[in-house]
Amino acid sequence: MRILVIGGSDAGISAALRARECDPASTVTMLVADAYPNFSICGIPYRLSGEVADWPDLAHRTTAEIVATGIDLRIDHTATAIDPARKTVTAVTPDSEVELEYDRLVIGTGAVPLLPPIAGLDALGPADGVHLLHTMDEARALDDDLRARDARRVVIIGAGYIGIEMAEALTNRGIGATVLERFDGVLPRTLDQQLADEISAELESHGVEVHCGTTVTEVRRDAGNLTVVAAEAKWAADAVLVVSGVAPNSALAATTGVRVDKRGAIVVDRQMRTNVPDVWAAGDCVHTHHALLDEPTYLPLGTTAHKQGRVAGENAAGGQKEFAGIVGTQVVRVFDRVVAATGLREVEAAGYSPLTVQTTADDHKRYYPGATPIQIRLTGDRDTGRLLGAQLVGTHGAEIAKRVDTYAVALQNGLSVEQLLDLDLSYTPPLGSPWDATQLAAQGWLAAR
Repeated sequence: MRILVIGGSDAGISAALRARECDPASTVTMLVADAYPNFSICGIPYRLSGEVADWPDLAHRTTAEIVATGIDLRIDHTATAIDPARKTVTAVTPDSEVELEYDRLVIGTGAVPLLPPIAGLDALGPADGVHLLHTMDEARALDDDLRARDARRVVIIGAGYIGIEMAEALTNRGIGATVLERFDGVLPRTLDQQLADEISAELESHGVEVHCGTTVTEVRRDAGNLTVVAAEAKWAADAVLVVSGVAPNSALAATTGVRVDKRGAIVVDRQMRTNVPDVWAAGDCVHTHHALLDEPTYLPLGTTAHKQGRVAGENAAGGQKEFAGIVGTQVVRVFDRVVAATGLREVEAAGYSPLTVQTTADDHKRYYPGATPIQIRLTGDRDTGRLLGAQLVGTHGAEIAKRVDTYAVALQNGLSVEQLLDLDLSYTPPLGSPWDATQLAAQGWLAAR
């Protein structure tokens, strides 16, 4: 069996490794468009901040370790065409073009950055100090440029996860950061306004300028400096970072006849099969099944890509595995605070009767020194009592990531808010309470209901 995988990030490497595990006699070839197979894109801000010592440290596996698994690794191989009838993939390398045959194909081409409709962006690039941040090459170019310019101020367009992480990274590096966001709050697809305001305050307390409800209209060069323009103001910058979201990198698949949805995401079933025979797809290029929604959604996350890739790889090797779906669990550190969310917010809960209640609970018993408050916004269906989602903000030491995982498990198993009270959670005074903060929030929701 010849299994060919296009892409070597989360979905691609997971597919290739699982295919080798399930069918050791198969030939598994993985095409990687750059020289960074299985590198952590999520870790880029922490390399740029200096917390991660060097670029090779971001590799989950070295090239030698990947090859040792039996995968035929082809770096600097960019797939340019797929011929499903002949079962071939054409790829270009720095000095040639090659054609590879396959019996089964997995597409894991990931996502591409979204460029907002801002005048001047199409004419400016890294040489001008205007950067995207989605690949290792883009990250290294930004790092080099900040040093070359001796940058003192960077304007970040976009206050999603990467924008917020980069604001922290630049600040820790001694570079001033200004964050511009067109929505009314930071992390607009994660937090309600009540908690977003707390994160804006956290950023500002560390010297980050935050301007929400600000739509950038132009980026231009003024007297040798970059200028970012909005209707209400303009900002001078040594460099500009555009991190306003991503879109599925599905053009190659679409030109092959693989079906994509209105967002451009590749359409797959629960076994990660496309509509083209013997072709699977996984990761940030595909839509995904959400346990709380009737229709597939597009939610690119590294955890999802790993799981989908594993399913695609197993099935390409002859299995019948199904992807269980997601509830959209996410977490991010913001200086001394941690933000986490899972499930649906009230504005996303179409088809339900959502009720959201905010509760404050200490992370451990108050009499034990160091207790800190956790803000929890819990969303449930007021008619059925079903848990729909949770948002949490707390201090770095308050185990926010693990507490959101409690809600995630409950969501994936269809628990009600009341059933959260039955969970047998751990307790000791330095680490928790007899009723954990997650359960106290459930009590608050039930009382309000």
